[in-house]
Parts: sequence; structure tokens; C-alpha cells
Amino acid sequence: MTFRIEKDTLGEVRVPAAAYYGAQTARAVENFPISGLMPHPALVRATVLVKKCAAQANMATARLDVRCGNAIVRAADECLAGAFDAHFVVDPFQAGAGTSHNMNVNEVLANRANELLGEERGGYAPVHPNDHVNMAQSTNDVFPTAMRLAALRLAEDLRPALAGLVAALRKKSAEFDDILKSGRTHLQDAVPIRLGQEFEAWALALEKNLAAVEGAVPGLAELGIGGTAAGTGMNAEPAYIDLVVAELARETGFPLVRGANLVERMQNMDPFVALSSALKGLAVNLARIANDLRLLSSGPRTGLAEIALPALQPGSSIMPGKVNPVMAEVTDMVAFQVMGADTTIMLAAQAGQLELNVMMPVIAFNLLFSLEILKNTVPRLADACIAGITADRERCLGYLEQSVGLATVLAPYIGYAAAAEVAKESTATGRSIRQIVEDRQLLSAGRLAEILDPFPLTSPGVPGAAHQAENTTQGGDNNAGRR
Repeated sequence: MTFRIEKDTLGEVRVPAAAYYGAQTARAVENFPISGLMPHPALVRATVLVKKCAAQANMATARLDVRCGNAIVRAADECLAGAFDAHFVVDPFQAGAGTSHNMNVNEVLANRANELLGEERGGYAPVHPNDHVNMAQSTNDVFPTAMRLAALRLAEDLRPALAGLVAALRKKSAEFDDILKSGRTHLQDAVPIRLGQEFEAWALALEKNLAAVEGAVPGLAELGIGGTAAGTGMNAEPAYIDLVVAELARETGFPLVRGANLVERMQNMDPFVALSSALKGLAVNLARIANDLRLLSSGPRTGLAEIALPALQPGSSIMPGKVNPVMAEVTDMVAFQVMGADTTIMLAAQAGQLELNVMMPVIAFNLLFSLEILKNTVPRLADACIAGITADRERCLGYLEQSVGLATVLAPYIGYAAAAEVAKESTATGRSIRQIVEDRQLLSAGRLAEILDPFPLTSPGVPGAAHQAENTTQGGDNNAGRR
């Protein structure tokens, strides 16, 4: 590799000759070989977009030379098209506040702009990374603005994906609505439930998570750009602040507004905490649902096996024919990662001091990573798992018939104590609740059939009560069904 020599305020630095970045980026690469990861593409593009809109605003105020400003805008458009992705190289774990990331973008744009003007890389004339690309800006207002724009973009992708998962669950809810099965609480037999009711409950939970994510989005649209170093707006013309916000709104299509208090926007990480918390809530429910899917599909011979998940790949390197619930498993792993990321974001947000939160890079990394893996996982769960689930109706009904939870249905008619005795005998002997009740002549076969009518069992009310009331109205004996 060949190098060029550049200078910054600390002295000379060797920079790869082919690099569009410069001395400060090269120092960051050397100083922070932490994770081996590159910055999230959404954060890079958001930062480039801030620079483009800042150049347009500074030209509009006549502070930035039009020739230099147009070159910066052209260079930014090329970066937004992906032409220089390989030159954004600063590790997400870097110096506080994101200064290295900001300078990486400033240097790439300056070098490319100078090339467009017929100059060589590394000379920084006529376009300088600090004087021109960073004009009227500071890392301290650029980086949180880029975080907001990147999070808005990824949240925009997550929302339809999550709505699709809700729809997939609702479709299965309708398909399975007539399948009666045993409910389970404490992982023990409980009262009957319909398989469709379980799927609908999952759909509703995720629908509420979607509403929480959508509720967190508006807080991201209030920008602190123009606050520069401490939120006071020093070195940023008042007209520039409104212009740059308007340009960003036009470029992104988001309803962006100027923060009511730019000092507060600099210090307060609440919008990121709120979105991360909503993502954590989503992750909790995704993990819970994934675990239920794993339980209900366990088997195929020695588990519950009430449902079957699509077979996507061989499940073992040693056990032939084994197929695992891989989509539910990866959903769990993603959910755990998002929960952990939320804890990191919470700790980083409270670590802000006075006029600045220097922990923004780790907030950005974790929030954008959570959004990325969720928006990729949710549609895979919907399309490759939920859509292909099948139910074993006979097995569901068989478990129900054997469930001691049916004793609860009979308690209003034979009393709690008698129902408990029936449940104990069922557990001890393996005989069904129906068989024991009939053998003990606690209820007639006809009355028992009325009480155990499938759909009333899974709806509000007392199963069989309508028939009981009808008998009473007609002068019948309330206990006519009892022997």
C-alpha cells in the first residue's frame, strides 16, 4: 500500500494514497481497532445528508462560496448513491460524541469535492473539511441529527414489516378459530381455549407494540441541528438553522422541525431511549411468542405437537430426519440482543454530562442495530414460519379430552369439591374427566354434552347455563341433569 502524508493540528499522518478520508480518520482507525465493524450505512447516509443540506443552507445565506458548495453537494450525492461506502471506516466504538465519524464524512466529502474541482486528494483546497464541509456545524449537533434521521429511516422500514406479521397471525387466527384445545397455565392443564384465540392474542400484543413504536417516532423529528457546540448556535446564522431543517425535511420527506430549545436537544437522549424502550417491548413479546411456538410444535412424537412449523433445513449433524424450529430460535436470539441493547442505551443516555452526551456513538450503534435486526427478522418470521403453520386438530382435541382442566367447567354444576375429586382421579388413573363423571353418575350424558359444547367453553359465561335457564323457565328442575 502506498501512502500520502497529511497534516492535522497534531502533526503529520500517513494516509493510504487511495483513501478519500484524511488525517483525522486515519488517526481514528489507528486509535480504535475495537470491534472490526464499520459504521451503520443508515448513519453514514444520514450524516452525508446533513452535510449536503448544510451546504445548501450556507449557500442560501451567501456564507459558502457557490462553487465550493455545489462541489460538496455533488460529492454528497455520489456518497448517497453508495459510490464511496468503503471510505467510511471509523469503528462504531470510538471517541466520544462521534467526532471521528463526523470528520470521516467531512474529509471524504472535501476530498471528493476537490477532485470534482480538478484538485488532488489531501490538499484540502479550495474545499476544506472543517471550514467548508463543517461550516456552521459541530459534531455535537451533526451526530445526534444524523442519529435521528437514521433511526427514522429504519423505523419506517420496521413498521410495515411488523404490520405484516400481525396480519399473518390474524390470518392463522381465523383459520384455527374452530380448533378446540386445552389451555395451559403454569404449564399445567387448564380450561379449554381455541387455537385461534391464542393466535389472535399474539397478533393483538404485537399490534400494541407497533403502536408503541409509532408513538416514539415523532420525538425523533425535533432536530437540534444549528445548535453547534453547546446548543447556543454559536457560528451558525439564525437563517441557516431554519434553512437546514427545511432542506432536511424536503430531502427525507419526514416532518422535521427545529427543536424548541437547542440546548435541550443537545443534552437529552430521551427520544432514543423511548424508541429503544418500544423496541424492547416488542422484543419481549416476540420472544414470548417464539417460545410458545416452540412449545406447541415440540415433538413430533414426544412433545405437544399441536402445531407444525414449516421445515426449513435439516436440524442435526448427527440425528437424521431431525428438523428444528429455526425461525422461532433466531427470533429469540434477536430479541435477547435487542433487550441487551436497550440496557446499553439506557446507561449511555444517563451518562450525559452538562452540555453534551459523549456516549452518543454507542447509543447510535445499539439503536440502529436493534432496528436493523428487527426489521430483517420480523418478515422472515411471518413469511417463513407463521404463514406455513399447520394444526393437528385431532391431537388438540385429544389433549382436551384428557385434560383435568375440564373439571373447572363442571364445578358450577357438581360443586368445587366434587370437581376436585374428579380431577384427582383423572390425574391418578389417566381416565378422562368425561368418563369419570359419567361413571360416578354426577351428570347425565346428555347434560354433560350440553355443558361441554365446544364454543361456549371458550366464550364468556357459564357453559350450559342457557340450557339451565331454559329448563327453569319451563318449570324444570335446576338439578334435573344431576343424578
